[in-house]
Amino acid sequence: MLDLFGYKRRQTSVARIGDTPLGSDYPIRIQSMASVSTMDTEASIGQAVRIIDAGADYVRFTAQGVREAANLAQIRAGLTALGYHAPLVADIHFNPKAADEALLHVEKVRINPGNFVESKADDTLTEEEAFDKGHRAVVERFGAFVQEAARLGRAIRIGVNHGSLSERMLRRYGDTAEGMVESCMEFLDVCRAQQFDDVVISMKASNTLVMTAAVRMLVERMDAAGIAFPLHLGVTEAGDGEDGRIKSAVGIGSLLADGIGDTIRVSLSEDPEYEVPVARKLVAYIKGRSNHPAIILPHPEQYDRNRLQRQETVAVGNLIGGKHTPIVLSDRSKGGTDFDADLQPDIILRSDGSYYQGENLLADLHFLPLRLSDLTEKRLQTLKTTPDTVLIIEATGINPVAEWRAAFLLMEQAGCNCPVILHRRYDAAELEDVQLQAAADMGTLLLEGRGNGLMIAADRQPAADIDRLAFGILQATRLRMSRTEYISCPGCGRTLYNLQETVARIKAATAHLKELKIGIMGCIVNGPGEMADADYGYVGAGPGRIDLYKQKVCVRRGIPQEEAVQQLVDLIKENGDWKER
Repeated sequence: MLDLFGYKRRQTSVARIGDTPLGSDYPIRIQSMASVSTMDTEASIGQAVRIIDAGADYVRFTAQGVREAANLAQIRAGLTALGYHAPLVADIHFNPKAADEALLHVEKVRINPGNFVESKADDTLTEEEAFDKGHRAVVERFGAFVQEAARLGRAIRIGVNHGSLSERMLRRYGDTAEGMVESCMEFLDVCRAQQFDDVVISMKASNTLVMTAAVRMLVERMDAAGIAFPLHLGVTEAGDGEDGRIKSAVGIGSLLADGIGDTIRVSLSEDPEYEVPVARKLVAYIKGRSNHPAIILPHPEQYDRNRLQRQETVAVGNLIGGKHTPIVLSDRSKGGTDFDADLQPDIILRSDGSYYQGENLLADLHFLPLRLSDLTEKRLQTLKTTPDTVLIIEATGINPVAEWRAAFLLMEQAGCNCPVILHRRYDAAELEDVQLQAAADMGTLLLEGRGNGLMIAADRQPAADIDRLAFGILQATRLRMSRTEYISCPGCGRTLYNLQETVARIKAATAHLKELKIGIMGCIVNGPGEMADADYGYVGAGPGRIDLYKQKVCVRRGIPQEEAVQQLVDLIKENGDWKER
């Protein structure tokens, strides 16, 4: 049973992956994925060395064909000769024969249930007949694969992607978290039928709401079935820079906070070795709350972590609570006059303790800073009679998620519906650390539908950077768009162009279009699916060729790469979504 008001790792079975087991009481493992061609043996070995030296436990390579899968033998041999024994993982899409070949050479093979054995729908069959036919194909083909994995002592990851569910799962369940769970359970049932336990599961999406909902739903399904396979966590196409770090910390951190997750990958559109220290920082931060003092609450089971809508509060001052978008409250109580012109905070706390909206003093609004210990029964009863009070609830302990959850539960039980600003102070010397910590902490509550604003204090960081962080967290939780969102993949051996350079060029051309989501995908494997909610998409279609999408529809095919960014701009203009700087 997960402890929502404490921290304890979820106990799982053990997946044997080479000499680095996963799950149970083993440490949370860190991994990354090579971005060079799997056919370039020397480059693959060199990049794997850098990833392992950065602290990764596993290294993954794409194996889109039998040829690439076979070359994993050379990569494995080259790494072993250099004294590197970290397990390697093959990433398979569409090609079961490549998966069969990969089993011969590496310690783990990841398959995608959405395209491992699925074929085009047969229009002569009813929906039920087509579903049953597809299920039989899974049992037969994946069953044979599991048998071979068991014979060779290999592990399998059942890696479900929101953007690549099979056609029959989409027809029955739609593009939903439920469809992801059903897809996973179908393949997991095959493993269980063969008593194959060296299994790892992932449920990934670029949307943090979908990703976390799918993982939590799967955990509940496994708990009900009396099974507990280890979980791989990751947010796909998170992007680069601060946006990629914030989005990853929101999705991964909110699950780690409840003890869910046995291995993680922070997917960034950067060189893969840069992903590893970010992942290690995130894991260390969450693990640090292991000895959090117990929070004793009446009826803790009443806390609904899976609410489907925002918490209902009163609206205060036509600004906070009610139907209003969550706000950013900037703590300038210790000075600081620098502001990002494009990301102006909604409210400013000045050094004299007053609150301003721009240059206007909010004299008619009542802000009440407090902590969990202040929410006594008497205080809660008083707040019920003054619902126009804005609570600024500061979490001060090592487990802020538990403190805020406890505060919200006490308020809900007392019938107090004042709007709440989440507040916490961070003392990290590096901005990246503050980004990861605040995103993991506050993102968890925002994903659960609670919180009407953020107030992040970090005296060692520029105030404008902290304002930007708060806006970034709200965007990562899909609550407020304040800048262009780039859904960009981290790249792998399938990537058909220089991803980092292209992301930079597209950002330079479109970063002022604050209301748009733009997908930037290296190839078509996950691209169109994972960027399904993007307004526009830029997808590698072949060497030197790009396809452009308007939402889910490919509208321009095979564009020469050197012309593609300008054609993307032209496409945005044609559809009336362009704004001059």
